[in-house]
Amino acid sequence: MSLRIVAGKHRGRTLETPDGEDVRPTSARAREALFNILVHAGHGESGLSPLQDARVLDVFAGSGALGIEALSRGATHASFLESDREAVRLIGENLRKLGEAGNARIVRCDATLPPSANRPASLAFLDPPYRSGLGSKALGALARTGWLAPGALVTLELARTEDAELPAGFTVLDERRYGAAKILILRYGSAVQKP
Repeated sequence: MSLRIVAGKHRGRTLETPDGEDVRPTSARAREALFNILVHAGHGESGLSPLQDARVLDVFAGSGALGIEALSRGATHASFLESDREAVRLIGENLRKLGEAGNARIVRCDATLPPSANRPASLAFLDPPYRSGLGSKALGALARTGWLAPGALVTLELARTEDAELPAGFTVLDERRYGAAKILILRYGSAVQKP
């Protein structure tokens, strides 16, 4: 199976995705809507797009589509956290095919037990298996291990009727529904000050 990058410098290029029922890529429609919200909702610093020159984190990365879409749209670096060996291989292949391997780091790990971060991300995408409860656990673990910068924007994809118990330090800024998915947009730590 393959996915297309929606916009940016890699628009229309395809990404290979892992086979199997454990991987559920975010649909192109939901990805496009999510990135439009991020760019236009004014959640970034001084109301600017949070993608420009961002350090991005793609957790439960699967094919790496969200992190790669962010690189296509102006992010300077993306880290990918994924536990599945085949998915990790495909993320590496997708990055090499697009010439983005030098702008990325892939970490094979359990997202609820990540290693300490080298540098924190200003924007993070979490797409855990639906109804697993892993999203909330991962948020707390990522915060504890330095993966999220103060004021970072975080998106969490859940099943449409699923609720998440967020750990301390996370505030819901927005909530949207697309088909079977519900996407929460969160702020970690202190809010970004607008002029």
